[in-house]
Amino acid sequence: MKVAFVSGTSIVNSTLFSSWEVKTVETKYGPVTYKSRGEHALINRHGYQFPLPPHSINYRANIRALADLGFVDIVSLNSVGSLKKDLPPGTFVSCSDYVCLQQGPMTYFDNELRGGAPGIANNLIPKLTAGLASEFTIETGKVYVQMRGPRFETKAEIRVVKDWGDVIGMTAAHEADLCTELGLRYNSLALIDNYANGLEGTEIDFAKFKELVKDNQLRVNRLFQRMLEILA
Repeated sequence: MKVAFVSGTSIVNSTLFSSWEVKTVETKYGPVTYKSRGEHALINRHGYQFPLPPHSINYRANIRALADLGFVDIVSLNSVGSLKKDLPPGTFVSCSDYVCLQQGPMTYFDNELRGGAPGIANNLIPKLTAGLASEFTIETGKVYVQMRGPRFETKAEIRVVKDWGDVIGMTAAHEADLCTELGLRYNSLALIDNYANGLEGTEIDFAKFKELVKDNQLRVNRLFQRMLEILA
């Protein structure tokens, strides 16, 4: 099944894709390096050589590259913080909607008076959740709150947005908007690596976050391994 994957920091540390062929495609918005094997392709949204922070990612090039390569179905894996007590670190979720108010939507319509209805297709999520059920529980129908980054949110900011959604991150809304504009079907998966700053009495900094991501590496590897089998 022809499917492209978009992932982040967990891919940098994974050996699961070490044998995949590394390629580069030129787009109107810049070059994109990706890995491929058979009918599957993988983009690390942060890049491979010099990982970019969320606000500097070339989202338009990444999504345009997948469209130019002929992909329609996109599966995204994001690292997120939890805004809910009952969604602890280590939980996998799928988001069906999102909030992105801190910055304008990412768009390809720079010189056209047009726009599109936002959304997340999640057309592959039923197939994936069913296939993964023996090993992984995916909490579906969640709402993603996007912030700009690269710093984490202050405790006061979390108090403001904690009722806006279920998880918080810095990337998925831009990708979903761009996929929708190009007619690509965006599928949301996310791993909760931490409680949001101040939630459940926690404090977070980047060093702690990196350790939390590292702790979840084996689970991410296994999830990807199973998804590749399901979508073969």
